[in-house]
Amino acid sequence: MIICVCGPTGVGKTKMSIALAQKYKGIVINCDAMQVYKDLNIGTAKIKEEEKENILHYLLDFVDVNKDYTVYDYQKDGRKVIEEHKDQNIIIVGGSGLYMKALLYDYEFFDEETNETYANLTNEELYKKALIKDKNMDIHPHNRKRLIRFLNKKSHPTNKDKLLYENVKFIGLTTDRERLYNIINKRVDKMFNEGLLEEVKSFYDKGIRSKAIMTAIGYKELYAYFDKKISLEEAKEMIKQKSRKYAKRQYTWYAHQMDVKWFNVDYTNFQNTIEEVIDYLEK
Repeated sequence: MIICVCGPTGVGKTKMSIALAQKYKGIVINCDAMQVYKDLNIGTAKIKEEEKENILHYLLDFVDVNKDYTVYDYQKDGRKVIEEHKDQNIIIVGGSGLYMKALLYDYEFFDEETNETYANLTNEELYKKALIKDKNMDIHPHNRKRLIRFLNKKSHPTNKDKLLYENVKFIGLTTDRERLYNIINKRVDKMFNEGLLEEVKSFYDKGIRSKAIMTAIGYKELYAYFDKKISLEEAKEMIKQKSRKYAKRQYTWYAHQMDVKWFNVDYTNFQNTIEEVIDYLEK
């Protein structure tokens, strides 16, 4: 059985994945695009070693931050892990919807890009062109760099709604929007208390400005602070705001792309939610 634990940032996916891996004696495959990178720990809310409960985790904390690790790379590596553990229960956990879709569905990617600059097009025109390529893409209309890269990427979905594996269950964790936003805000504060500023400064001092660093929420904003473009308080507020917007986009993705069974999280007693999910799986 393959169990996919998905949902917005901060909702409790990691905790659920550990509980399910313990229950079904499975392995865990990370499906967070930023948690694949080494040393991006606090800002990505990467699971700590002591939280793993001796459960094997794959595609986590293994890519050098200077390397551009693509969804195509993830698809190849993830399918290899699934094949190697096909006789075990597998829990896939994370909020990177495209990575999960590419891993489990009949998506075919060609690992090559063109170098078209699209200099003659406005951001709005680029956005419309990107929607024609994939109506479900979730790039912000003002993110010109990502839009151009998306358009230059040669990808060909053969039958992107066809699952490649049997017995796949999609478990979504959710809560009301106000509570989720409050959780996200508090989590960002906790990240700073745990040393996020120092973590990002260690990369900044080494002069590392890789794609991973400059696109990850929490890192690019603090780079702007270290560059003296914004204040620390502005950086903190931007991290919270962008995390909330990211959560909203995650909901939209899963609503349109996968057959997810949603569970409202009981934060007063998370065990209740775990038992509710297990009851659903075993029916």
